[in-house]
Amino acid sequence: MTDIEELERRVARLEAIEQIERLKYRYLRACDHKDAEAMRGCFVRDGAEIDYGPLGTFAGRDQLVDLYTHLALRRDAGTWLYHDVHHGLHPVIDVTSEASATGRWTLSFMRVNLEAQAIEQASIEYLDSYVVEDGAWKIKASKVTPLTSFSVPLPGAARVSPGAPLPPEAPGT
Repeated sequence: MTDIEELERRVARLEAIEQIERLKYRYLRACDHKDAEAMRGCFVRDGAEIDYGPLGTFAGRDQLVDLYTHLALRRDAGTWLYHDVHHGLHPVIDVTSEASATGRWTLSFMRVNLEAQAIEQASIEYLDSYVVEDGAWKIKASKVTPLTSFSVPLPGAARVSPGAPLPPEAPGT
């Protein structure tokens, strides 16, 4: 392999890592912004293997998005019942070929749960696999391992902002 070929290989690997990190951030942002279609678009069209531990195991992206829509998009009198914040941390991405990779992430998650009147915190570990589909990196498989969690009552005087704006296609709009 020539020096130029080695440099091209290394640059392609770095570009793949950046694209995969952007994919995961896009997924987490879609969750926070209550954008079910953007979330769906982060996974392969067919055959995604998703094991979200206590939330369940899903045969494909549509099952996951259905649960997400049922839970995260619930509102009462026009107000979101759940205000979520997902922070993906400490990514370790291993590119295994031009079209496949694995990744490990730590998630720091916080929710203001107006239905339960609680503040919830959790951290989990994601173990993902990625593939290139139609020229773009997508999540092929995702397995989570819970690390920590706690919940405390929302203080009576707490004020909660409106949260993410409603996407145009959100249920109940």
